[in-house]
Amino acid sequence: MNIGIFTDTYFPQVSGVATSIKTLKNELERQGNQVYIFTTTDPHVDKDTYEQNIFRFSSIPFISFTDRRIAVRGLFQAYEIAKELNLDIVHTQTEFSMGMIGKFVAKNLNIPCVHTYHTMYEDYLHYVANGKLLKPVHVKEGTLAFCYHLSGVIAPSDRVLDKLTDYGVKSEIRIIPTGIDVDMYAEEIKTDIRKEYHISPDTPLMLSISRLAYEKNILEVIDYLPKILTEVPNAILMIVGDGPAKDDLMSQVHALQLDDHVIFTGEVANDHVNAFYRACDVFVSTSKSESQGLTYIEAMAAGLPVVVSASDYTNGLLSSETLGQTFEHDDEFVGIVTHYLKHEVNTQTPKAKQILKKKLTAISAETFGKRVINFYHSVAVAQELQDNATTNID
Repeated sequence: MNIGIFTDTYFPQVSGVATSIKTLKNELERQGNQVYIFTTTDPHVDKDTYEQNIFRFSSIPFISFTDRRIAVRGLFQAYEIAKELNLDIVHTQTEFSMGMIGKFVAKNLNIPCVHTYHTMYEDYLHYVANGKLLKPVHVKEGTLAFCYHLSGVIAPSDRVLDKLTDYGVKSEIRIIPTGIDVDMYAEEIKTDIRKEYHISPDTPLMLSISRLAYEKNILEVIDYLPKILTEVPNAILMIVGDGPAKDDLMSQVHALQLDDHVIFTGEVANDHVNAFYRACDVFVSTSKSESQGLTYIEAMAAGLPVVVSASDYTNGLLSSETLGQTFEHDDEFVGIVTHYLKHEVNTQTPKAKQILKKKLTAISAETFGKRVINFYHSVAVAQELQDNATTNID
């Protein structure tokens, strides 16, 4: 198939959405499809740089998310390019500029348009006028407007499916969790993160990887740290990422006199994160805004136990103590993290290996790609039947 993916965010931007799209692109191509990325310009990509099968459209920074972009032109240009490429299907990955352009292209080429709903926008309303301008009802209305007349919608998790169903989305919705390149997390590590950051091999080390945004709730992890240190006095929390909350988080660390126990690494390229997973003893997150949580499954693939907020999704994901545990209360978080810091998890037993193997198969990029392609074919057949029925009526 000739597949056009329309997205406002793509590499070199660092985000879960960009990683998901890159994973999908690679897997679809590996299965013999042609994939073309329609995305925004990026200040870190020279406009004269040739990127194979990537088309960038003039853009400006997005309101309140200045590290994200929104296209300001390209509607008819995208249509002409897509027509020349003879696209079979459009797959939008944003509800904003490139998403609307993708819908326009699909409608005018009379081809299916599938959409992946990545973001739980109700968790992000505070970014616009401190939450005073946009309300949840506006998210519902915007979502319904965008999802109207789509061929199908991909929900990365049950949480997203439930929210879209509550909104009243009528298009067919299929749950397809984003997969990861499992082999990448089994590769030999050449970078010694502990040596690089002057951390001794026996120092208990916690890891947080995410965009440093307020909805990620990293401040809560830092708030819990003093209680953890009473049990594990030499423990260190490594925070990987960058974002608008960074200065406030650093101030919080200083106010709690935790400077010797917290390391801010800044943003790290996706192909380098495995070295951080492999260097640590436990992955921690108190975020409640994740639609899926790619870092959770990345940590799991790297063999790092995961401690995250309880939800239907995470409770199902972390079905064994060797994979990790979920928590609902602060004391529970402290107790679970302390346990993992004091007692190394044995992931080499036959049972533990079998559990991990089964999980990795379900979350692999290969499984992800196959499920998406099956959905493409399903909506394509449905549209063909609909077109034939319309022709017969005429």
